[in-house]
Amino acid sequence: MQNFSERIEEGDLKSPSSNIQPCRFDGNRLVILDQTQLPVRLSYRNLKNYKAVAKAIKTLQVRGAPLIGVIAACGLALEAKKRVAKKNFRSYLTQVAKVLKKTRPTAVNLFWAIERIEKIIEQPLPNQKLSKLLMLEAQKIWDEEKKRSLAMGKVGAKLVKKNAHILTICNSGKLAAPGLGTALSVIYTAAINKKNPLVYVCETRPLLQGARLTAFELTRAGIAFVLITDSMVGTIASRIDLVLVGADRIAANGDVANKIGTLTLAITANHYQLPFYVVAPISTFDLTKPNGNAITIEMRGSDEISKIGGQRIAPKGVRVYNPAFDITPAKMITGIITDKGIIYPPYQKSIAKFCQ
Repeated sequence: MQNFSERIEEGDLKSPSSNIQPCRFDGNRLVILDQTQLPVRLSYRNLKNYKAVAKAIKTLQVRGAPLIGVIAACGLALEAKKRVAKKNFRSYLTQVAKVLKKTRPTAVNLFWAIERIEKIIEQPLPNQKLSKLLMLEAQKIWDEEKKRSLAMGKVGAKLVKKNAHILTICNSGKLAAPGLGTALSVIYTAAINKKNPLVYVCETRPLLQGARLTAFELTRAGIAFVLITDSMVGTIASRIDLVLVGADRIAANGDVANKIGTLTLAITANHYQLPFYVVAPISTFDLTKPNGNAITIEMRGSDEISKIGGQRIAPKGVRVYNPAFDITPAKMITGIITDKGIIYPPYQKSIAKFCQ
């Protein structure tokens, strides 16, 4: 499949076909849905080499912690297949892995997936056999993350009561992970089980992943939702039964790095005594980080705040502070929904047990 772009016309979102996939990988090509073009265009891009993969991850053409890990693994495996006759094959692939690791510093799934590929690269095998093993491992990572996604939905949906009002932020659905996603996987599964949830979707400044992506997904799925600005969460808190968010990295003590604004939701939920759950696969836990202070927070460019859709909204040259993530302290989290079950406090002990 070559690069392809199609404008989404009014009414197209109500198509019964809601199964748009964020990526396709068949061992010969890696094609992604360019999420920066949504919800206006369906633009598919054929990532022909690791540089294109790195650019797609860095520029958020693909995003979501589980998904970027999968994309990086597939991209590295595809690079190995194309360069199997290259001199210094292993050292070349090691350098490619380093480039991919530098694209997004906070999401641990990226490092987790690449390090699994690197362990195979270290094996003293002929290049051709090594390449085949890398391809098999990339597909295995894909399949595992998809299964985890579906499992999280089943585990979390049990917490959703009928006609529940659920608050979420950013995008944590089919565009963020293979399968049904993380936090949205719980909502999708609850809807499948006829629990009729109503979702309050934070627009999620500065890049509006809630307004552009989550609203896109829920519209296609036929799930009722209300789009709100991030600053409205306190105002609508009295209507909310449950808060569900994803995660990009979870420290050993239960502190969570997630999209900027998640901490605001947690503070609001705690003030109003609302259940606040993080939804993440086991691959998102990082036991090498004792707490949230040890997690590197990605800083992004000023244009993401000073402009919207390329249009300047702030004076030229204005000083901007733009962290992509914040840290929610473990003490504010009711529970962490994983593919293995729900983790409850004390997190230091329970996380270590779940991640064995």
